[in-house]
Formats: sequence, structure tokens, C-alpha cells
Amino acid sequence: MYVNAKDHICIGLKTGKNRLMIIEQIYTGCLAQGAYYIQSGNEAAIIDPLREVKPYIAKAKANGATIKYIFETHFHADFVSGHVDLGKATGAPIVYGPTAKPSFDSYIGKDNEVFKVGDITVTLLHTPGHTMESSCYLLSDADGTPKALFSGDTLFIGDVGRPDLAQNMGGTSKEQLAGLMFTTLRNRIMPLNDDIIVYPAHGAGSACGKNMSKETSDTLGRQKQNNYALRADMTQEEFIKEVTTGLMPPPAYFPINVMMNKEGYENIDVVVQHGTRLLSPDLFETAANETGALLLDTRKAQDFAAAHVPNSINIGIDGSFAPWVGALLLDMKHPVLLITDEGREEEVVTRLARVGYDNAIGCLEGGVAAWKAAGKEVDAVVSITPDSFADALDADGGIAILDVRKPNEYNSGHIPTAESMPLDFINDTMNQLDKDKGYYVHCQGGYRSMIFISILKARGYHNLIDVQGGMGAIKATNRFTLQ
Repeated sequence: MYVNAKDHICIGLKTGKNRLMIIEQIYTGCLAQGAYYIQSGNEAAIIDPLREVKPYIAKAKANGATIKYIFETHFHADFVSGHVDLGKATGAPIVYGPTAKPSFDSYIGKDNEVFKVGDITVTLLHTPGHTMESSCYLLSDADGTPKALFSGDTLFIGDVGRPDLAQNMGGTSKEQLAGLMFTTLRNRIMPLNDDIIVYPAHGAGSACGKNMSKETSDTLGRQKQNNYALRADMTQEEFIKEVTTGLMPPPAYFPINVMMNKEGYENIDVVVQHGTRLLSPDLFETAANETGALLLDTRKAQDFAAAHVPNSINIGIDGSFAPWVGALLLDMKHPVLLITDEGREEEVVTRLARVGYDNAIGCLEGGVAAWKAAGKEVDAVVSITPDSFADALDADGGIAILDVRKPNEYNSGHIPTAESMPLDFINDTMNQLDKDKGYYVHCQGGYRSMIFISILKARGYHNLIDVQGGMGAIKATNRFTLQ
């Protein structure tokens, strides 16, 4: 399973009657997503699995356990869950909360229904608000003492799930959903014991909330003290205003992921086999010309800057790859041809599939080096150091600067003459730029600026200069005055 640092938090707890219970948080930094492996005795359950399911099956087998249940907290919008493939592979039922209506075989649980896993129990708590079917799962030990709450997108660390993602499903407004969440939190979550550990589905960086902590678990007691949404003195009107204010537009791929999670999808093994086919430079070029495929280069930004296949778009695999793919590549059915670092082809295709991009049709064998060796044309991006950028600004204070960070980042401090043009909205705002004019482009660390430039270059904008290292490196020069 391809996960980032801070991947696994594994806790072995002595339950009542001195039996061991395992709770493992499998955290994927790219998606800021937490899946969970729970085991008691020789039975296990998986909560909100990622799409590639073999690691869960292997883990259970290594631990001498059988996967008994697959618990889904809701129909996820930001990633494609592995519930369908895992259910087919193990025979375990897929459990949803009340009101869920998936198109595949599943078990629709009742509010307060109890599921037994070895010596422990898992109680379904219907907690509408983020979505109508949203549910949490309360784990209790063999003595019936509540120990952990798997809160899905209902309760995050420092935040709650945004109430606008499901507003177009069934005619419920974000204000109505926020009102339901207010009631849910006060009637179902806040009465629980303070020492219960909260394990949410997401952490900082996810688009499913707006103010999540970088921590991926906490006690409910500390959340009652520190999470704005759990303030005891907050009125419903104040809550609704708070959780509906300042929401960024959801990424365009979210509705497609919801549909896939409700209706099912192609087996990931088939997707990976299809997408990792190695194509020689000649075959790669032919496939690009015949299919009109999008060319996606997943190498590091500066490697892309040095040389790349013309008209390819750079979204580096070593950053927030899947969310940016989902946010920027709007046609999920369009074929994709990949340029990757050697040996990372399967990782790239897997991570594309996590957000529903199943149409990768092959990878450039040998990468850009093979492309160049075959005598094919290459393109490049001018990328300069922050000191060279400072020199250019000193020589001409009127140079055009594009700051492609998010609005809140821009507002926290920016170069006075820089124009805010967030990468998030590039598909809507690029027409505001002049193809004949030169622009210096920066983000926070150099990742997003190269994405921005590559998308524009593929659309015919070629007078773009990247500032290496972004705002972090710009500040380090001590040559810029920010406002």
C-alpha cells in the first residue's frame, strides 16, 4: 500500500478479561485519510478502506484473523473506497448507516445496532450532517466499556465535516445539513465519555473540512475543550454560520467519487494492469496522437523543468498528488498517458485510481531519458532562484508576478505587486492572462507553481518563469518586503 510518512499508528490494548485488541490507523498522507484495521481474537473489521485491498487481506491472514465486517462511515467524496473489492474478496458484508442506498449488495444497519468482532463490540451511531447516511462506530471492549469512536467525516480533530458536499443529493441545503450536524454532535457525540479516543477519517490537508488539525487522533474530552464545533454554549444559529462560512468550492471530482462509491467500480487489479503497460517512445507518441490522451508527468518539479515531453502536465507523485489530480484534471473518462520515475509506474496508477481516474492507458518506457535518446522533441521551463527573482524585481518593479497559493495563504503575507491566482481555480481564470506577456510564478514550496506553469504551457502560454522553492525560499533571502 502506497502511503506517506506518519502512515501507521498501531495500538494494542488490553480489553476487559485481559484479552488483546488491536486498533491500527493506516494513514495516507496524500489523501490525508485514515483507514482502520480492528482485531479481537481471530476476527477483524476494516473501516473506510482504501481502494487497494490486498494489504488488508494480507494483514488479517498474517494475524490469523478473518475479516468479518467492512464498515463504511458514509459515501466518500474525496476518494474511492475499497469496500466493493474487499467485500468480493473476503465475503464480509459492507455495512452502512440508515438511509444509505448503494447499488451493490450491502447491509444497511440500524441506529444503535451492535456488531460483535471477537470479544469486542462495535455500535453503529447514525450521525447525519456531513451527509444524510453518515454514521460513526463506537468500539467497546469485552466488558462493554467504550474505548474508541471512529467518527468518519462527522467529527475531525479540531473541526467537523463540511455540510455542503451532499447538499445537491436529495435537495437538502448546507444550512439544513449543518443544523442536523449540530443536533448530532450534541445528542450523539458530546454525551460520550471524555476518555474515548476519536479516530476520524481525515486530517489536515483534506478538502472535507476547513480547519483540521495535523493530529490524527485525540481524546473526546480534549476535543470538547478545543474544537470550536463542540462548544457547549454555542447556539444552533451560531454553529450553522460557523461551519458554512469560508468553505472553498469542493473539487470537481467529488461527485464522481460519490457515484463510484455508491454504484461500484472496476476491479483495481484490472485498472493497474491496463495502466502500467510500458510503451516505447514511438508507441507512446502514437498512442498520444491517436487517442488525444492527457500526458501526465509525475516527476519532481525541477526534473520536469529541466526536460519534459511537450504538452505534458506535471503533478508530482511526491506531493499532494491525488487531490490535485482530482481538482485539476476535470474529465475523468479521458485517457491518460504517464511519464514517471522508473519503478514507480504501479504506484502512480494506484494513486490515480484512489480518486477515480481509471483510464491510464500506459507509461513511457524508460521515461524522459528514453524519449530524448529516441530523438524526440523536449520542452523545458525556465526556473530561477529566489535571489535571481529578487534581482529581477529590483531591476524592474513592474514585473508581473503570479502568486498561485490559496487565498488565505496570500492574505497571510505576499509580495505587494503579486496578483493572487490560486492554482485551485486555474481552469476558470487562465483566460485572464495574456499569452504574449511574461509572468513570474511562485507558490509556497515550488510544487504548485510547476503544476500551474505546466498546465498553462500545454494551453499555449510559454512566457512563464518559475521561482524555485516558492514563498518559503523567498522569505529566506530577506530581500523581500511582504504585506
